Amino acid sequence: MLSIIKNRMEQGCKTSKYPKEPIELYHRFRGLPSINKECKAEIIQQCVDICPQDAIDPEAKTIDLGRCTFCGHCEIISDGAFVCFSHNFDLGTANREDLVTSGSLPTLAKHSKKHFKKLFGRSLQLRQVSAGGCNSCETDTNVLNTPFFDLSRFGIDFVASPRHADGILVTGPISRNMKQALMDTYNAIPSPKVVIASGCCSISGGPFFGSEQIIGDLSSLLPIDLYIPGCPPHPLTTLHALLKFFK
Repeated sequence: MLSIIKNRMEQGCKTSKYPKEPIELYHRFRGLPSINKECKAEIIQQCVDICPQDAIDPEAKTIDLGRCTFCGHCEIISDGAFVCFSHNFDLGTANREDLVTSGSLPTLAKHSKKHFKKLFGRSLQLRQVSAGGCNSCETDTNVLNTPFFDLSRFGIDFVASPRHADGILVTGPISRNMKQALMDTYNAIPSPKVVIASGCCSISGGPFFGSEQIIGDLSSLLPIDLYIPGCPPHPLTTLHALLKFFK
């Protein structure tokens, strides 16, 4: 016991002080992109041609974050002349159309449903469902339970049974084999309940968009309350979205 106490005192508190104090992410992190609408048309077209997700609209000069995998090819090929990814991890939105952006997103707290805050403001239990994902989104969601992020200190937890949950957090492109399991889980959650689409796969199908083996869009099955884009979403992106929307 004494060795445990000694070790604890030597290590100190490992939990991040976010959100009380700002946190700086690694310089290679790609967050909210900014777009130069004055960029030359030929450079924009190069970015459109290289985008594996067809996420760039050359006419409107926007990026669909619901489809974007944040691969950074558009920034690299244009040398930042058209697209430049910032370190801003505030990417969550309440509406799908808000993810089509030229460099700004609405303040999530202003668009959150007030009755959700009233119902779940002090305690939120979520059931996570991997509907055919590659395990990247699932892994970065699990990271929230580590001492550094300590999700439970905010009254938010992931539970094993949908009957104990207030909502469902879905990752993956919704494969046809997982459709029934997903719907059964959703129906088992007591009302009122929330639906969170995490990662570009659940939002739009991601890299699997157009495949006959996936549903491709969670909104075609369930009403979505919160969108968290990314491939995968950084743990801080998920944490920030949950706190802004529900707290």
